[in-house]
Amino acid sequence: MAKIFEGPVVSLKMNKTVVVEVESKRLHPIYKKTITRTKKYKVHNESPEVKEGDLVSFVETRPLSKEKKYKLVKVLRAK
Repeated sequence: MAKIFEGPVVSLKMNKTVVVEVESKRLHPIYKKTITRTKKYKVHNESPEVKEGDLVSFVETRPLSKEKKYKLVKVLRAK
């Protein structure tokens, strides 16, 4: 089963690629404080309707290039 992620689009500067920032929260094992981690993913995007700031959902897929291993599923909320 492929992993599904969601986050806001941060960059549109590449051709057919968008950069999406995903935020994950976890509990510190000793201090029990919530830690927020952010990671940027390069996502394959064929449609030109995505804008910077849109909340999108994407899924893990076969490697499309050196750094692109994800494909855009849908736009959840347009900015």
